[in-house]
Amino acid sequence: QAQLVESGGGLAQAGGSLRLSCAASGRTFAGYARGWFRQAPGKEREFVAAISGNGFNINYADSVKGRFTLSRDNAKNTVFLQMNSLKPEDTAVYYCASRSSSGGGYYRAVDYPYWGQGTQVTVSS
Repeated sequence: QAQLVESGGGLAQAGGSLRLSCAASGRTFAGYARGWFRQAPGKEREFVAAISGNGFNINYADSVKGRFTLSRDNAKNTVFLQMNSLKPEDTAVYYCASRSSSGGGYYRAVDYPYWGQGTQVTVSS
């Protein structure tokens, strides 16, 4: 069964860093676009970043631009979200998602049929 498994979440202080990983299992998701979304308590799930299947196109939410870096290693079927200069408002459950298309709509959660279980990121002030 196709699965996406996130790891790397945890507790960090404001200004610190965390690196999230999203590994695929059950299928390669080769050539599939990947996205990261997050959901804080009482808030809707929001787009964080997305990367195309070939890794050439990367998009970020304005709130994380310049602080987060998304990359992928297709040989390992894994994407990485490097999060620097963390802020308390980055606290949320972070979800990895995947879809076959690398076109428009990368910021829409409904366009992603495959999801991981989420990993908690907590940033203390």
